[in-house]
Amino acid sequence: MRERRCGPAFTRHMTSSRNRARLSSKVRHAVRRPEPILPHARRPARDTWLRLRARDHVGYYRAVMRSDTSRNPYGAVGTPRHERWLALGRMQFDYLLEHGLRPQDRMLEIGCGNLRAGRLFIDYLDVGNYYGIDISPDILFAAQETPVREKLQEKMPHLTPVRDLRPDFLPDGHFTVIHAHSVFSHSPLEVIDECLAHVGRVMAPEGFFDFTFNETTGVEHHVLHEDFYYRAETLIARAEARGLVARVMEDRRRTGHKQSKIRVTHPGRG
Repeated sequence: MRERRCGPAFTRHMTSSRNRARLSSKVRHAVRRPEPILPHARRPARDTWLRLRARDHVGYYRAVMRSDTSRNPYGAVGTPRHERWLALGRMQFDYLLEHGLRPQDRMLEIGCGNLRAGRLFIDYLDVGNYYGIDISPDILFAAQETPVREKLQEKMPHLTPVRDLRPDFLPDGHFTVIHAHSVFSHSPLEVIDECLAHVGRVMAPEGFFDFTFNETTGVEHHVLHEDFYYRAETLIARAEARGLVARVMEDRRRTGHKQSKIRVTHPGRG
């Protein structure tokens, strides 16, 4: 999925209590970055129209991705410049490589987008060991072009559209690595909770699930039902309620990325 488009999120050492949904916060951001004012002004009308036509949040966000992908598949995942798309994918790959990824891992990437990092995971993992899912068929059409461009067809990547973040069609205990970058940053708590319930089922006993999120130390809030801000303890508690163990990846800050990261495992792992 994509990066935030509406103001910065903060890593754990840069968390803020500021509510970005407030008018005062939007005005401050506009003063610092006037160039996105017009696109931002058009968003509320578009997003309200899409919400009225959708049955639930996932359906609404699928429509958002369809709209964004039609204009620019790279922009739909939050990195309209190709150089930034490459750099952010490399950052995700390098971090995971340093934190336990192995060629033999069976990887599930939730919200794989157009394979910004997936192309590197596919190349590194053994044949057939990458499984990417996304709620947006439109972004997956763009994703199918990436293995062709990178000449990765022989790695047999799996790319599957899903109705929601409950991959109940996947087998129990299969995936040793599950990864979701900039997915929970666009998800309300009920969607996150459903995802965690199924992650625990499909994750191997020795496996782990890494996800990023927009962190706040103040009131949890959203901006236009697209960008959600949570306290770390809220998401950790949700994982624990599903019988899992969760911890903040404190060294995430050195990557320079502005979302925080949590790792989830089964109890007793390692």
